[in-house]
Amino acid sequence: MSRWRLLLADDHELFRAGLVSLLATQPDLQVVGQARDGFEALKLARELRPALVIMDISMPICDGLEATRLIRATPDLATIPILILTVHEEDEKLFEAVKAGANGYLLKSSNAAEFLRGVRAALNGEAILPPRLAAKLMGEFARLAAQAEEHASAQDTTIDQELTWREQEVLKWLATGASDGEIAEKLMLSIHTVKTHVRHILTKLHAANRRTAVAEAKRRGWLPPSPSRINSF
Repeated sequence: MSRWRLLLADDHELFRAGLVSLLATQPDLQVVGQARDGFEALKLARELRPALVIMDISMPICDGLEATRLIRATPDLATIPILILTVHEEDEKLFEAVKAGANGYLLKSSNAAEFLRGVRAALNGEAILPPRLAAKLMGEFARLAAQAEEHASAQDTTIDQELTWREQEVLKWLATGASDGEIAEKLMLSIHTVKTHVRHILTKLHAANRRTAVAEAKRRGWLPPSPSRINSF
């Protein structure tokens, strides 16, 4: 039977030794490396390519939170599951570690059966999160999504950040169906200048032609739904 290769990262040697002894009793699990801080965990993860990193949240030099970020930022290590060990369930670093990409956490006070169950669950791709922390994460993701939506809405409705005042004038005439020559005459511009403004409008609105540019401008609220032809020629 093949065995899952595990990397342990914890600055307490006696605690690591206890976990190694426990895992050695399991026919499907083996510890292939031990690290004393996050930097060493990153180094060994590169060398050993373990199936799972079991990492203490509180370590000197580089803690579990920073180590999680470093591993997730390394392309060839980014998919390795990370299981965080913590003494305190309320540790704010724990929430940040899960946000950074950790697959969950186990309390150091867990008994042997709970620990082994959590390790195997992480190896099988499961998220080890109690309901309280899962709810907190969902709330955080909802907040970020709302912020992104507000930002997108603000960009859509702020015409001054998109078009110059002259481009706004040209856009209004485009909406009436006026030709470049008619716009040039009404705004007392050269045909070349009008064409340049039209090209800029299409680019800024990501439009393929005048019709789609006008439609996009209406969608953003920059033009009335059904503009009438401005004055008469």
